[in-house]
Amino acid sequence: MAGTSLLTLLDDIATLLDDVSVLTKVAAKKTAGVLGDDLALNAEQVSGVRAERELPVVWAVFKGSAVNKLIMVPIALALSAFLPWIITPLLMLGGAFLCYEGFEKVAHRLLHSASEDEEEHKERLKAVVDEKVDMVEFEKNRIRGAIRTDAILSAEIIVIVLGTVQEADLVTRVAVLSVLAALITIGVYGLVAGIVKLDDIGMHLVDKDGGSRWTRFQQWTGGLLLRLAPKLMKALSVLGTAAMFLVGGGILVHGIPPAAEALHHIEELAHSLSVAGDFAAVLAAIVFNGLLGFLAGGLLVGLGIGVKRLLPGKPEESSG
Repeated sequence: MAGTSLLTLLDDIATLLDDVSVLTKVAAKKTAGVLGDDLALNAEQVSGVRAERELPVVWAVFKGSAVNKLIMVPIALALSAFLPWIITPLLMLGGAFLCYEGFEKVAHRLLHSASEDEEEHKERLKAVVDEKVDMVEFEKNRIRGAIRTDAILSAEIIVIVLGTVQEADLVTRVAVLSVLAALITIGVYGLVAGIVKLDDIGMHLVDKDGGSRWTRFQQWTGGLLLRLAPKLMKALSVLGTAAMFLVGGGILVHGIPPAAEALHHIEELAHSLSVAGDFAAVLAAIVFNGLLGFLAGGLLVGLGIGVKRLLPGKPEESSG
């Protein structure tokens, strides 16, 4: 009897772990947009400090991120246990926020000139080299900003994961959310640490002495890393923004019945193609979700600008 009970328990555990594994993979895919943005934003936030302080700053932000998730995960689980109906509205809000944030980034790039961005970069560099600047306070401000950014993105990730595992039992929800929260925190900040130190690794390799093939290869690799580091940051930012439209738009599509029905019809049409029907259906879904996310983001940003203009502001000074 005891043996049977043990086997039953082990079978239950194996089933649970399988469910957790499957749901974790699904949830991880759905949070890809936020993760890309999280990675790019945090790497950008901790840049601008002196080279020897980059890793301590990343470590400080990592600890803040862990605290964020230690607070948010139990709250999210409590909501899913006692107020399960609230998860879908929160998920829709999270999707809308992703679209809004993505469009805001695109608008910022289009409306701000390269000279303005260059001026902002020069100000940051000036703060690093200026001996009068209190670097301790400067670091603290960067860390606080990065932790605030992390809190917003962590909330989005947790809501998306909860939406994915909403129908699962409580134990599975706890396991999936805990596993993903830990993996995301370690993975994101491990990559951030690697990204912010790429240029230092490149310089170390470039400065190698000697004329052997191995030394020349190291020097070439170092030069490549120095060229790739800024491009990697830009690529992460672009990919993160695109993924925000895809993920946010996908959430909104599944939460708005007419949009979900329209996507279903489009996928059926794509599947009916005689050549590469499956690929066409996947591509159609990506384009549909991304387009809807982009349009929703534009609408929300436009509404936000309209509301700001309607609110009473400071009276403009007369020019004459």
